[in-house]
Amino acid sequence: MIWDGTGADAFPADLLVENGRISSIARTPGQLSGEGAATVECRGMTLMPGLVEGHAHISFGGAIKDSDLGLIPPEEHLLLTMRNAKTLLDHGFTSAYSAATSKLRLDIVIRNEINAGRLPGPRMRAGSPEITVTGGLGDERQQHMYHESFGMIADGVEEITKAVRLCCREGADNIKINISGDDLSPAAHGGLTVMSEAEVMTAVSVARDFGKKINCHARAAGSVKRAVKCGVDVIYHCESADEEALDALESAKHRIFVGPAIGIIYGTLYEGEPFGFTHEMAVKFGMQRILDDSRKVYTELRKRGVRALIGGDYGFAQTPQGTNARDLKHFVDLLGYSPSEALQCGTRLGGQVMGLGDELGMVKEGFIADLLLVNGDPLKDLDMMVHEKNLVVIMKDGELYKDQSAPVAAQRQAA
Repeated sequence: MIWDGTGADAFPADLLVENGRISSIARTPGQLSGEGAATVECRGMTLMPGLVEGHAHISFGGAIKDSDLGLIPPEEHLLLTMRNAKTLLDHGFTSAYSAATSKLRLDIVIRNEINAGRLPGPRMRAGSPEITVTGGLGDERQQHMYHESFGMIADGVEEITKAVRLCCREGADNIKINISGDDLSPAAHGGLTVMSEAEVMTAVSVARDFGKKINCHARAAGSVKRAVKCGVDVIYHCESADEEALDALESAKHRIFVGPAIGIIYGTLYEGEPFGFTHEMAVKFGMQRILDDSRKVYTELRKRGVRALIGGDYGFAQTPQGTNARDLKHFVDLLGYSPSEALQCGTRLGGQVMGLGDELGMVKEGFIADLLLVNGDPLKDLDMMVHEKNLVVIMKDGELYKDQSAPVAAQRQAA
């Protein structure tokens, strides 16, 4: 059965891949000749597009505090990022749109190695560090002591200009700015809009000059409106959006993407105790409010046709790398999406945010052959997408990265 990513029902078909692309889809069995081709037996399983992580932090790993990421020496941090890239591909993510990196060149180096075929990992758009202002999310410094985190601190138009140009010079594909604070941030909470309009406009303008996309962290309603007004491409969080902000997002829905990043909120509320976040503490930090507000806002954004991406700040202790596909079920259980809508957020819309909407993210003739063969029907049980064992085949660019179809077919025949 093929689920093609358009939202239509799955259908039985044979499929032929040639030269890294899907060359033919035949809905009548036996029409396609397998002569000279490797054959994968897919009966009883679902063929679907590869997943796209829309809020990737591949350099994040096991952090409890933001400053933990700053403490990792660069050599070890590169190895961690390399392992995370392979973990994402092992779990069916054939593409990753980076929301930000921890150190300037980590994403860039890994992207280059993947593109050169020397390292297993997803197709990547590499991110910059999170450009922030003094006191904003990512500024962990104290007056008497310097602390690194994932932030690149820049104040005022001149410093913002230089920071964005630096990231572009080094090869980042996506620039990240933190317009609002965050409820786990030491200085500016999530309801505060701390990056000025002039600073945001400058970051966007410079990114555009270099042909880059720009992402932002925006929790406060004011920060969401500022992001839309200034031309940001991908706006993460948005849970405090008021009616004016919702209208602004809707008005730009053919240009922008949003991402709730709900995984970290759920993980902190319900799975954070081993890492020092009791449920009571998580509620005190505002996680329940964010979850409740996200449900309201994303229910409305879904109705208005605003494109949302899966990806929930995976890479912290309570959201380990490799569990990224949990976002699919979170979209259904917490945000009101149907299973098909959630899967489209992780496939078809992911192809669009990668800048490859006319050739990636769907099972369609002429499209890049990034494909997953799932042992079952994910539309009936999205939880199966989290578990590596259920991904029988992982294909990227028409190459079989993983193929466990023969033993699975044998088990099915025996059964």
